[in-house]
Amino acid sequence: MDEPSPELLESYTRLLDLVRSGVADTRPALSQKTGLGRTAITQRTTTLLEAGLLEEGDLNPSTGGRQARTLRFRKDAGRILTAELGATGFIAGVTDLMGTVLVMKRRDCDIAQGPEPVLAEVEATLDALLVDAGGVPSDVWGVGLGLPGPVEFATARPSEPPIMPGWNNYPVRERLSARYNAPVWVDNEVNLLCLGELRAPGQLNDLGDLLYVKIGTGIGAGISHGGRLHRGAQGCAGDIGHAAVSDDSSVVCRCGKTGCLEAVAGGAALARDGERLARSGESPALAAVLGAKGTITATDVTAAAGAGDHHAVQLLVNAGRRIGAMLATMVNFYNPSTILLGGKIAGAGDLFLATIRETIYRRSLPLSTRELRIEKARLGEEGGLVGAAYMVLDELFSVRHFGKWLHAGSPSGITGMHGTTGVQPGLASA
Repeated sequence: MDEPSPELLESYTRLLDLVRSGVADTRPALSQKTGLGRTAITQRTTTLLEAGLLEEGDLNPSTGGRQARTLRFRKDAGRILTAELGATGFIAGVTDLMGTVLVMKRRDCDIAQGPEPVLAEVEATLDALLVDAGGVPSDVWGVGLGLPGPVEFATARPSEPPIMPGWNNYPVRERLSARYNAPVWVDNEVNLLCLGELRAPGQLNDLGDLLYVKIGTGIGAGISHGGRLHRGAQGCAGDIGHAAVSDDSSVVCRCGKTGCLEAVAGGAALARDGERLARSGESPALAAVLGAKGTITATDVTAAAGAGDHHAVQLLVNAGRRIGAMLATMVNFYNPSTILLGGKIAGAGDLFLATIRETIYRRSLPLSTRELRIEKARLGEEGGLVGAAYMVLDELFSVRHFGKWLHAGSPSGITGMHGTTGVQPGLASA
């Protein structure tokens, strides 16, 4: 069957969006919102009903005229497999077609092991979760994956990721497409965390120009403009962790360069400096941890700071000032309306966050901070899964891809529709 015209596809996706979002749930309401006549609405909704994307609901109460039957989006018609990979572990989950996480699981896993063992672990976890969710392979409409490094969005391939040896140019999409017989999209994990905050049901919808900052082992940012994710020309916008903030050539980052923000203020830097304090005896609390465990982590540093250890507190304050100074540059340059702080280290306590806030306000232009909100990320650890699901859903229901599977009623088994949406270079539909 021939693919519908772009104009007709745009009309289909608009109607679906209105029903999915709850803005309109009857044919008369769809007509009012779109300006389409009754005949056009009937024809289009019939197509969507026959494709199994919409279903008829109850009759609405009469308001004096003919009762209108409601329309519902079939959110359980398929499932999205999602995973967010970090430096030392990953979270995997299964969502419905509204991005709601149905089941999820966290696993410890070293990303530096390489793509073969790591993805094998991810696949095994996703397989088990699909069964737990009561699904079968043909239910999989798509797979969304977040990686802790630069990803060329068009090809879904990692591009010289600093902490991911062996992953450069690895065919992640091809592997997962063959495994699940479904389309696959891959992005940087922080982009997906940002997208999750933008799109999750029940979240505030006024985030518009959002800067999402993840402070964990490394540091990264996701950027949105007008409620839409901005990836940049090749997909690596927001990689602030590798912006130079120090001239100290002795501080070598995991990327091989010196003076990067991540190398002086990220979780790995806190662990390194905390171990130095422990070995020198300057911090008795951290020395005790080192003696008991043989190593110091960023979590140990934040715990010591929370217990009142002066030296650990100073490490956090210094890191907060470094991060705040970089974010002040971003605020002056980009002028976001909201900054959300996420990641393990972002949960280090009020002093750390207060230091970041104070530095941003002190070093930014008054106009750029007049209405700026700086808050903790609203979603928990499932935020990346929600973002991964919406990355897939936005692509599946885009004009670029929707026509390739509409008449089949499902994208399961269709693995050749990939790439970015055709709306604007560097922007993801939202």
